[in-house]
Amino acid sequence: MYILSSKQLAKVDKVTIKNKAITSIDLMEHAATLCFQWLHTRLQGQNIKIHVFCGIGNNGGDGLVIARHLFQHGYNVNCYIVNFSDKRTDEFLTNYDRLKEIGEWPTVINNENNFPEISFEDIVVDAIFGNGLTRSPEGFTKKLIQYINSTKVFTLAIDVPSGLFGDKPVPQKDSVLKAGHTLSFQTPKLAFLLPENKEFVNTWELIDIGLDEEYINSLQPKINFTTKSEIMPLYKPKNKWSHKGTFGHSLIIGGSFGKIGAVTLTSKAALKIGSGLVTSYVPKCGYNIIQISIPEVMVEVDDDKILAYYNFKTKATVIGIGTGMGTAEKTALGFEKFIKENKLPLVIDADAINLLAQNKSLLKYLPNNSILTPHPKELERLIGSWKNDYEKLTNAKLFSKDNNIILVIKGTYTVIIDNEFMYFNSTGNPALATAGSGDVLTGIITGLIAQSYEPKHAAIFGVYLHGKTADIAIQETGYETFTASSILEYLPDAILDLFNQEQIKEVDDEDNKSTT
Repeated sequence: MYILSSKQLAKVDKVTIKNKAITSIDLMEHAATLCFQWLHTRLQGQNIKIHVFCGIGNNGGDGLVIARHLFQHGYNVNCYIVNFSDKRTDEFLTNYDRLKEIGEWPTVINNENNFPEISFEDIVVDAIFGNGLTRSPEGFTKKLIQYINSTKVFTLAIDVPSGLFGDKPVPQKDSVLKAGHTLSFQTPKLAFLLPENKEFVNTWELIDIGLDEEYINSLQPKINFTTKSEIMPLYKPKNKWSHKGTFGHSLIIGGSFGKIGAVTLTSKAALKIGSGLVTSYVPKCGYNIIQISIPEVMVEVDDDKILAYYNFKTKATVIGIGTGMGTAEKTALGFEKFIKENKLPLVIDADAINLLAQNKSLLKYLPNNSILTPHPKELERLIGSWKNDYEKLTNAKLFSKDNNIILVIKGTYTVIIDNEFMYFNSTGNPALATAGSGDVLTGIITGLIAQSYEPKHAAIFGVYLHGKTADIAIQETGYETFTASSILEYLPDAILDLFNQEQIKEVDDEDNKSTT
């Protein structure tokens, strides 16, 4: 699923109107009616006071349509026009007249004295500013947003929370509405997926308003939101004539005294995802642990308590390196020698990333399309600090391009960056915030590459499955009792879910809903 910029969405609106021979009023009526139906389905006529705040642009027009339907269905509605400018769009004016035609006259807010009383038990529908906003709200409009935020009332934002820009940083965070839920049109907004906006976007979901998909595809946007429909074409079915050699040999390098558990999880994950053979290369102190805990995995050893020599004999297809490895001086020296000599595909995690950050001259020795899987702090060590999440993504893309590597930046919406392309993952939840979760992800991606998945596809597919295990598991485990081992336990369910016929034709409901 593509993520479009505000300018791209405006173009798509115009092309849809032209190609479908409809008016902009028709498109607005359709989109806003779907929003009303969403609300009506959940309220079922309950006598809850609903405050609909409308701007004087097209987002305000959406609000007027919603208010009209609420009035016509007997809801306890107050509708307000936030009169922050003399300019009005034609669509706003048309729907303003339609509201008056049914005998309902909105209250005009011209200053702070006009602010209505809002109770915590009420509902606010936010249709003040939409996706095309280019500057932060000012004056009484800003104070209105602050007032709504102060009430802690449940707020339903239409398209985007007012004051939030769709694809650039917010300079004044105190001028952005904190939405309880957002109904967004057709495609996600980049802003929804970034940690710095978490206080403004609690949960969100998409409403398909019928925009021209063919034209959207023709734009070939470089930002994607990965759902099941994008994952299915990546899956490689097994051939009945295959054997273990067909599915590659994963070499997992890592571990140190007290941290053999990390490399154990990584090795198990590579095996579980289908790597034909797996070998763990660990310090001698980890030999018995690996042999006993994973009988299917072969073991080679290094120094007593740390990795120092990297003198493995395994003829591997791909190497996953770094989990539990440590950054001791001997480990760092051996790692430098290994990186300079290695020609095999790499998945680099944890302390291997930290060693690269300490010696960035090694980056030039990495095979093209090597995958690095940093969490935010490891990423900062690699690319430097950033002012905001948009700058972080820009710097990460430059780093990816300059070094011909693929970044898997772990987070609520893990993003895979390949040169200028970004793939935000749709699956996962807070259950994954547990020790060893990243070690398992490294093993999954490594095991997929062993089976001849292209590195980028292995990263996208692996991250999706990793997150899906948590989405499935929490029905039984809850968040608190989910562990990294639970990922391995539910990995078969995540794979089988790909073939759930009821969900293949359209995007998962869960892929359409997200939390930050």
